[in-house]
Amino acid sequence: MTVDVKIKFLDTNTEKTVPFYATSGSAGMDLTACLKEDVTLEPLERKIIPTGISIGLPSPDYAAFVFARSGLASKKGITLPNCVGVIDSDYTGELMVSLINLSKESYTIKNGERIAQLVIMEVAKARFNVVERLDDTERGDGGFGSTGHF
Repeated sequence: MTVDVKIKFLDTNTEKTVPFYATSGSAGMDLTACLKEDVTLEPLERKIIPTGISIGLPSPDYAAFVFARSGLASKKGITLPNCVGVIDSDYTGELMVSLINLSKESYTIKNGERIAQLVIMEVAKARFNVVERLDDTERGDGGFGSTGHF
């Protein structure tokens, strides 16, 4: 499935890099940093990194989700403090990526560096129905580790 998404380059964006899929099988498009100067993240420090773009999703049936880049997270300890950023269909401001350095070493982010992944997905709207009892399931109310595979 393909969906058309509008993109706007902000005045600060001189590179004009459209988010891109690194391979034909990629689910996420790489987002790049849009910086006037390098940004250094010290160990355990969090900073919000601009991307220099805004997007327009086609309808409320879609949302965009920002995920960590697995290589950056596993090799350098640079990830998202909120795990996943959610971009609602009615948000048209600049896409910003909150990053945290979980390593023991400083890490410097450079302009144009791939810092996160953007995934566009369909979303379902929930309609809650208040009930007195839920259907029985094999797991029931077993919580963390209840299946023995923690």
